[in-house]
Amino acid sequence: RSDSAIPVRQMQDTVNMAAESEFDEEEEPPFSDPEDFVDDIDDEELLEDVLRERPLEADGIDSVVLVDNVPQVGPERLEKLKNVIHKIFSKFGKITNEFYPEEAGTTKGYIFLEYASPNHALEAVKNADGYKLDKQHTFRVNLFTDFDKYMNISDQWETPEKQPFKDFGNMRHWLEDPDCRDQYSVIYESGERTTIFSNDPKEPILVEERARWTETYVRWSPKGTYLATFHQRGIALWGGEKFKQIQRFSHQGVSLIDFSPCERYVVTFSPLMDTKEDPQAIIIWDILTGQKKRGFHCESSAHWPIFKWSQDGKFFARMTQDTLSIYETPSMGLLDKKSLKISGIKDFSWSPGDNIIAFWVPEDKDIPARVTLMQFPSRLEIRVRNLFNVVDCKLHWQRQGDYLCVKVDRTPRGTQGVVTNFEIFRMREKQVPVDVVEMKESIIAFAWEPNGSKFAVLHGESPRINASFYHVKSNGKIDLIKMFDKQQANSIFWSPQGQFLVLAGLRSMNGALAFVDTSDCTIMYIAEHYMASDVEWDPTGRYVVTSVSWWSHKVDNAYWLWTFQGRLLQKNNKDRFCQLLWRPRPPTLLGQEQIKAIKKDLKKYSKIFEQKDRLSQSKASKELVDKRRLMMEEYSRNKESAIQLYNQQRELRLQLRGGVDTDELDSNVEDWEEETIEFFISEEIIPLGDLE
Repeated sequence: RSDSAIPVRQMQDTVNMAAESEFDEEEEPPFSDPEDFVDDIDDEELLEDVLRERPLEADGIDSVVLVDNVPQVGPERLEKLKNVIHKIFSKFGKITNEFYPEEAGTTKGYIFLEYASPNHALEAVKNADGYKLDKQHTFRVNLFTDFDKYMNISDQWETPEKQPFKDFGNMRHWLEDPDCRDQYSVIYESGERTTIFSNDPKEPILVEERARWTETYVRWSPKGTYLATFHQRGIALWGGEKFKQIQRFSHQGVSLIDFSPCERYVVTFSPLMDTKEDPQAIIIWDILTGQKKRGFHCESSAHWPIFKWSQDGKFFARMTQDTLSIYETPSMGLLDKKSLKISGIKDFSWSPGDNIIAFWVPEDKDIPARVTLMQFPSRLEIRVRNLFNVVDCKLHWQRQGDYLCVKVDRTPRGTQGVVTNFEIFRMREKQVPVDVVEMKESIIAFAWEPNGSKFAVLHGESPRINASFYHVKSNGKIDLIKMFDKQQANSIFWSPQGQFLVLAGLRSMNGALAFVDTSDCTIMYIAEHYMASDVEWDPTGRYVVTSVSWWSHKVDNAYWLWTFQGRLLQKNNKDRFCQLLWRPRPPTLLGQEQIKAIKKDLKKYSKIFEQKDRLSQSKASKELVDKRRLMMEEYSRNKESAIQLYNQQRELRLQLRGGVDTDELDSNVEDWEEETIEFFISEEIIPLGDLE
């Protein structure tokens, strides 16, 4: 075989050599341009992708800032001024050069600072512009490159281009529903479908349904104006009658959001975007314009929201180690240009009714733990409460800000175990008096009545869990109204209007439910929604939903609708149901006097609504009767048509069956043949010896 392969290989080499020699003999083609050729393609078009990457010319001035309104000092105070300036501005980045212009032995009142990076210069302008050094000096900080921009502004006024008006329709149309139906969102099919329903006692009314509307979950804004959906590239806000897209915010990998109470701003968090030079982990956006207001660094989102808003949306605050930073809107800068240094601060919370922050600090050696109430923007301490032998504290505000409960876990000296004190601050009274309720059992849950002065506590150990109800009276006493023992509950859900609540044993407690009226502390009804994971009250307090989410339990996914008294109205099973959220309502426009007048005349209004309910029920009954009548008529027509067709095909049936009439069971009895069939089932042999 090897001998036969050699000639073949030699023949291939010969062919290749011949081809090469033939190619060498051919004339080389010309590569030069013709004489009349005109090169009309410039470098930008030919090498666009290469030129796009070329370095831009820079003379370094984009890293320079000009600081105006600096104190004018002589040589004896210049060094001190430089130290102060360096301390303030070095927080934004490394300063590589400083220049203090002088005239007649004193500084001129403005200086130049050069940073190592243009991003540091931008941070200095953003944060130091408007910094109040003292009563006479407030810094004005600008980029040096801005002077060219301002110098080139035309003296001729140019009318700004008119932007087209985007009409999104009535953004609060759902409040005008003649039957006062509330809306809610439902995510099911493991997130593939999102639906908006109007609530109705009989069955939900479909408002809008879309496939893959969101990639994870949805959130309503605090007043219900916007629906936020999550996507890999950012979030989108929807609203109006047809849920059109109102705004979108680009934030790659966004996973968490939070709205300001006034719905003016939205805060987004992404773990993918943060860099040292350009903070992008947390971004605050203006909802109306879609513009980014400011970015922040964030190491962890374990305690979301990172920023907590004041009740009017004018301030937001953030806690870091030994520091509480208060920012103001719309500038997004630090209030008074400085943070509060609070050594050891553990937690803080805004009052829902006033611009007051409550924060607590643990014990430090001989210094007791303390809870402080501070008013803003004045930073006035309106109350300080010292606490001893503290293990932990939790802050619970009543929804109107009338009361603050500080749950204090303590270990009294000389005893073992933890004792819990509820420190109740009366925010509307002079000097903010504090009452104490002590409980020696472990606390499972605590919740204030939203619009009243009662609170509920779950305490004890399973299976002996007790539910206690307290009333904070105006005479300075806190009374225990009622205690229910042996409750299967681990959560408390108050109606948004107060008085009624649901004690729920979620998840591990198999969905036990107790509907309670706290006006006389009676249990109206006891029920169960097996493996329920969530409880959601509607904004009016008339209905409550219990649900089993696919995110927590993979079977029996559904949501049930109940009245506030515990009567089950609907069982809505949805394939891989995930989430239900009621659409919030904005605060009422009625004043307290108008609300009192309505309550006074409630019987008069009740008659009108009862009449309307009866009319609605009779209308529903009439519609049901009409629907059934139409269905019966359609059935009768179909039956008559089928009988006619059956009779027409009689001759064909006889022909196909050899003249045998099979229309009647008893026909052709004389032609029947009776046949008996016997078949063997089983045989069992029992030896006689076994019987003995």
